[in-house]
Amino acid sequence: MIRQVRRAWCESLWNAVEKENIVKKDIIHENSNNHNKYINNENSGEKSAEQAGAVLRAMTVDDISAVKQIEQTCFSDAWSEKLLSDLLESEWDEAWVLADEKNSVIGYANFRFLAGEGELMRIAVLPEYRGHGESKKLMDRLEISSREKEAPDLTLEVRAGNTPAINLYKSYGFQAEAVRKNYYHDPVEDALIMWRRPVPSIPT
Repeated sequence: MIRQVRRAWCESLWNAVEKENIVKKDIIHENSNNHNKYINNENSGEKSAEQAGAVLRAMTVDDISAVKQIEQTCFSDAWSEKLLSDLLESEWDEAWVLADEKNSVIGYANFRFLAGEGELMRIAVLPEYRGHGESKKLMDRLEISSREKEAPDLTLEVRAGNTPAINLYKSYGFQAEAVRKNYYHDPVEDALIMWRRPVPSIPT
């Protein structure tokens, strides 16, 4: 069920992106649905964990502009303000942001819950704040939301060659269950479909 709804929503998303002529970029970023690497470049000027001091909070309409900038920085298929606004109004979606000590948004994530299942749709942290566990704050929130929504089965998609991100997801209990051949573009690459399912209890 969740896959059918997601497919229809993604087709609508892609049509909107095409209409708005969003420019694609070949940018390395943190995202389960595109080209990402959780690699810390020591010379790229990352901020320390103390400097980051990111606080997790629910995304609001006031954050749309900042999240759009994150999209354009981190994604080759950046979502528009209209799509982000629609996201906040969706009954199936949750959106969370990470804000630093100046309340500047440095990362965000989008989860979708439907029919007892949850999906990590989007996760991104600005490059200069990576490597200090900020993405884990977003993943922790996914776990909390999963319990609140009573949706224990969680899924995501990730590039098959993105070993750092795959390892992150495995640390949260996700395992690869299927492959979508040539699913990604710019560059073309297979997608791993990963799931985290609760361990069935054994009757005593």
